[in-house]
Amino acid sequence: MKIVVCIKQVPDTAGGVKFKPDGTLDRGAMLAIMNPDDKAGLEAALRIKDQNGAEVTVITMGLPKADAVLREALAMGADKGILITDRVLGGADTWATSQTIAAGIRNLDYDLIITGRQAIDGDTAQVGPQIAEHLGIPVISYAQDIKIEGDSVVVQRQFEDRYHVLKAKMPCLITALSELNEPRYMTPGGIWDAVDAQITVWGRNDLKDLDDANIGLKGSPTKIAKASDKVRKGEGTMFKDLDPDAAAASIADVLSEKHII
Repeated sequence: MKIVVCIKQVPDTAGGVKFKPDGTLDRGAMLAIMNPDDKAGLEAALRIKDQNGAEVTVITMGLPKADAVLREALAMGADKGILITDRVLGGADTWATSQTIAAGIRNLDYDLIITGRQAIDGDTAQVGPQIAEHLGIPVISYAQDIKIEGDSVVVQRQFEDRYHVLKAKMPCLITALSELNEPRYMTPGGIWDAVDAQITVWGRNDLKDLDDANIGLKGSPTKIAKASDKVRKGEGTMFKDLDPDAAAASIADVLSEKHII
């Protein structure tokens, strides 16, 4: 069984967010981590490997430094790592990103593709389903449990206060929630091996069936009008020197004026 896991290197917001003049994230200037939902998807693939036997390939698109999350995945137990990187691919929105990753996956044999539900830098939850659409395979999103049954997958799909149980024949794509599992730690031996592991690097010329009109910033139909760091909240209104009953009445008056109550 061959599993492809799509992972993404995302900004560690604890270290601050930086932007380029064109409004896109300045990823080269920020600390980075593996996207949490993607890490849960990787753990799901590794558990399938442990239970059923599988070859797990991790693939990412990004700057050359995204090599680090691939090596982290290898240290956790993945078998192969592929980095798609090329200057012409920079600034891609979800459409251009999914087109590019789908083109890379076409170079591989796969039974199952697992992505995270969404990335913490964009929160769109679009790339996984778009990859499936480009590849012409079924997709099950918001997975909170995954089981393999023969040539099919059975997935609990989170839905409001309940879940759906869906079954699909492979090949198919699943998007994983961070709540799906608790990802394992890298092992000392895995870290040692990952340092010297060979990462496959693909550029634009290695991607077939990919139209240049659909890649990078120029191939992105959505454009960023404005971007900023977290909006700071105002100081608010302080009710001082009031007894508890008077303070409560004042707060209630304000909430009533704003039609909150």
